[in-house]
Amino acid sequence: MTVPPHVALAEHLAAAGLDWIVPDWPAAPNVRALSTTRNGPDGGEFDLSPRHPTAETAWMELGRWLPATPLRLAQVHGTTVCDADALRAPSSPQADGAAARGAGIVCAVRSADCLPVLFSDRDGSVVAAAHAGWRGLAAGVLEAAVAALRVAPADVLVWLGPAIGPHVYEVGADVFAACCAADPGAEACFVEQRHGKWLADLYALAKRRLARAGVSAIYGGDRCTFTESSRFHSHRRDGAAAGRMATAIWIAPT
Repeated sequence: MTVPPHVALAEHLAAAGLDWIVPDWPAAPNVRALSTTRNGPDGGEFDLSPRHPTAETAWMELGRWLPATPLRLAQVHGTTVCDADALRAPSSPQADGAAARGAGIVCAVRSADCLPVLFSDRDGSVVAAAHAGWRGLAAGVLEAAVAALRVAPADVLVWLGPAIGPHVYEVGADVFAACCAADPGAEACFVEQRHGKWLADLYALAKRRLARAGVSAIYGGDRCTFTESSRFHSHRRDGAAAGRMATAIWIAPT
């Protein structure tokens, strides 16, 4: 029996002592993806934060598992999704998403509580990655990524990577208002704790935005970067010292 490519990649990472995550989703056989954790080779800390002194070493280590150096975005919690086919490392465009059609071009985003989201069409002809915190979600970064694919939304597959979970992500009235301004039904993604404070469900908000954009094939969304402290970096938990993970996707070269 032929081993599915995503299973083969997961087994390969595990054999190397890496607990990085490989999405379990029905992407085309030529689509590859992974999400790093805070744990690197030999159990060492793995941190892709631009401020960390070993970040370049970590990017080089990550590059061992990828067909090319990933495009590093200057993420600003916006909605710009750049065309990765037109860029090459060491370009660092100001964007919160990237899409690619060429084989071997790696789209990647960094996160440490914000939601990393991967996209592919069912045929594996185009892929994308997006970085979605509450600002990006409210502004429409996921819809921008779907539009960048230039395929029918019904043909889009989405995987929601590790983000802060709904039981610990407390937000204020600014976040509640921003997320519900254009969609009052998004109130269902919040649980009021006390006056002016809610628990927000980033995964539910993302699913709602994607569904309104016509995307129904959505996978993942079952981790919590805050509570799973042994596996994930978390800005909300660790503050300014928090590291960063990377979530990457590419079309495998033939």
